[in-house]
Amino acid sequence: MRMLTLLLLAVLSWLQYDFWLGKNGMLDYLAVKDNVAVQQQANAELAQRNQQMYFEINDLNRGQEAIEERARNELGMIRPGETFFRIVGE
Repeated sequence: MRMLTLLLLAVLSWLQYDFWLGKNGMLDYLAVKDNVAVQQQANAELAQRNQQMYFEINDLNRGQEAIEERARNELGMIRPGETFFRIVGE
C-alpha cells in the first residue's frame, strides 16, 4: 500500500510539473495569451490608421476641396487675389 501511495504521488508530481512548467504548459499559455492581446491592440491601431488613410484617399480623389485644404495648410498657398493675414498671439 505504501508503494502505491508513493507511486501515485510521483505520478501526480510529474503531472503537475508538466502542467505548470512543461512544453505548452500554463506558463507558455499565459505568455501566448499576453502576446495575442498585444497583437490584437496593434492590429486595431493599424485598422484605424488604414481607415483614416482610406477616407483621405477617397476625399482626395473626389474633390478639389481636399487638395486645396492640403495646399493651404501644408504648403502655405493662397488663391490669386486673396490677402493672407497672420495673427500672432501675445
